[in-house]
Amino acid sequence: MVGTFGGYSRCHGQTGIGQVTLCLVFGQTGQVAQSIAASADRHKALTILQLGREQADLTQPEQIARQIVAHKPAIVINAAAYTKVDQAESDEATAMLVNAGSPGAMAEACDKVGAALIHISTDYVFAGDGAKPYREDDPVAPQGAYGRSKEQGERAVRAALERHIILRTAWVFSATGQNFVRTMLRLNRETIRVVDDQTGNPTPADTIADACLTMASRIADHRHGTWGTFHFCGQPSVTWYGFAKAVFAEAEKLGKTAPKLEPITTDQYPTPAKRPAWSVLDAGKIEANWGIAAPDWRKALPEIVRSLMEQEKAQ
Repeated sequence: MVGTFGGYSRCHGQTGIGQVTLCLVFGQTGQVAQSIAASADRHKALTILQLGREQADLTQPEQIARQIVAHKPAIVINAAAYTKVDQAESDEATAMLVNAGSPGAMAEACDKVGAALIHISTDYVFAGDGAKPYREDDPVAPQGAYGRSKEQGERAVRAALERHIILRTAWVFSATGQNFVRTMLRLNRETIRVVDDQTGNPTPADTIADACLTMASRIADHRHGTWGTFHFCGQPSVTWYGFAKAVFAEAEKLGKTAPKLEPITTDQYPTPAKRPAWSVLDAGKIEANWGIAAPDWRKALPEIVRSLMEQEKAQ
C-alpha cells in the first residue's frame, strides 16, 4: 500500500508478524525516487518512508542528519542529488553541499543509529578517456563540478560509515522527470543533431530503484552481499546518437514521424560542463556479490516511449 500524508510518502511492507524494517529514502520527485515509490510494494520486507525537499533539504546537511537520528531507520537510501550538470559549473558550492555535504552527514548519522546506507553516484566520477569499461577500483578523475561533487560525496560516505553501498549508475531514463528520451520525443524538428562520440550505458530508472530495494531487503533479512562500491547500469553501451536512433525507432512503431538524425562531435555541441567521452561501466561486481544482473535497456525502452508519447498527447 502506498499513501501520502503530512508531506511524507510512506510505503508499507511487513516481514513476519509485527516485524517491519524501516527504510528511509531521501528524494521524492527524481526519476529513481519516483520509481522507488512505484516499486515498493514488491519488497515486503521493508516499510519505506520517503522524504522530499520540504522535510529534508539537502543544502542543509544538519537537517538531513536530524531526520535520520529522529527516525532511527535500519536502512537509508539516498535517491536525491544535485543533477544540473551544466549549472554546477557556476554553482559548485551548492552542488558540493547537496552531493557531498549531505551524503557525508547521512553516513555519520547512519553510523550513530546503526543504519546501513545505499548512496547513488555517477559515471561522471571518471575522466572519460578510457577504452574499456570502468571497474569500481579504477582511478577517479572527475572533469567538472558535478563530477567533483559526486566524487567528494563518495569519499565522505566511505570515511564515515563501514556499512555502505555506493551505487554508480549512468544515463538514467524513465517516463517521469527530465531525461534524454523525453527530450528527444519533444523536439519538433525535421533534423536533430546528436552527439556520436560520447559512449555510455542508458539505465532505466525502475531497474535502479529495484536494485536499491533488493539490496535493502536483503540487508533487512541479514542475507546481504559485501559492502562497498558497485556499478549498476544498462547494457549494451551506446552513443547518444545510437540511443536516439533506438528511441525514434520505437516512436515510429507508434505512428510518430521520425526526424532525420545527424551525428555530430562533442566539439560541435559545446556545453559549460565537459562530458566524459567514454563512461562505460563494468557491472560485473554487483552480479557476483549481490546476484543483481545489469538490465538490457532496450527491453524497457518501448514502454517508456509509449508512456511519454501518451503523456504528450494528453497535454
